[in-house]
Amino acid sequence: MKRILANDGIDSLGKKLLEEAGFFVETQKAIEGHLAETINDGKFDVLLVRSATKVRHSLIDACPGLKLIGRAGVGLDNIDVAYAEGKGMKVINTPSASSQSVAELVFAHLYAGVRFLHQSNHEMRGKSDFAALKKAYAKGTELQGKTIGIIGFGRIGQATAKIAIGSGMKVLAFDPYIKSATLTLDLPMVQESVSAEIFTSSMEDLLKESDFVTLHVPGLINGKALIGSHELNMMKKGSAIVNAARGGVIDEDALLIALKNGHLKFAALDVFTNEPTPNEDLLKNNQISVSPHIGAATEEAQERIGKEMADLIIRFFN
Repeated sequence: MKRILANDGIDSLGKKLLEEAGFFVETQKAIEGHLAETINDGKFDVLLVRSATKVRHSLIDACPGLKLIGRAGVGLDNIDVAYAEGKGMKVINTPSASSQSVAELVFAHLYAGVRFLHQSNHEMRGKSDFAALKKAYAKGTELQGKTIGIIGFGRIGQATAKIAIGSGMKVLAFDPYIKSATLTLDLPMVQESVSAEIFTSSMEDLLKESDFVTLHVPGLINGKALIGSHELNMMKKGSAIVNAARGGVIDEDALLIALKNGHLKFAALDVFTNEPTPNEDLLKNNQISVSPHIGAATEEAQERIGKEMADLIIRFFN
């Protein structure tokens, strides 16, 4: 019987499918600092992780019995993929299962930002002056008719574009590997399918023309932030930016400066450079809407991830 350690957990459906296929699945997280010992003592063949567990050279070297490493999610930046594969271990992930959930979180932050919900939800719970808050937050804006720039136009970027189109927004996209994409919108109330073709532009044009920018890239570029002070200054005055991709993709110090000097109206962050202890200056800044890395954390996405991961594991061993 093949043994699987789901160190960051797995959806109950995925666990059930694996067990029905004859696998043993352990979901008890290893004691911190004892992951290698847990893998070796338990004679696990498979290690499953999400974003919390890091799989680096030292762990790979310490666990030669591993045959498969799975990332329940999109990115693989927390796994040394090339090194693991060089040691004969297969690395898999679930790139499509969470696209809709991440895209919807982006718009949750956008709608909160343009109507000051992240601020008013906090301030109205204290001893606040209702009339003063009503006046302060009475200058919201609409997303309809505005331009959203999507940096990274893979599955998540395209899911985000579909919501934007449905919200009446103009879409600009940048992706060095994609020239165009035809999007089919799922509209249950409309009998005929609706499609839109999006041609990607340069990142410079996107930054200059967008009212809102959202990032959907796999990680840092040569160890550096993709969006630094230069790129932020290229954005429209009064625009906003969302990062639900990877911590560090935006230079957080540069972002704080752009918000403080009024160049950006607001920002939204679901990911941070120093997770799980983000920079306090980000968390305390009332111009930033924050969430604790929950882009893929919906019941629907986790079920899809669990099923897709189970299918991949079963296929690998068969």
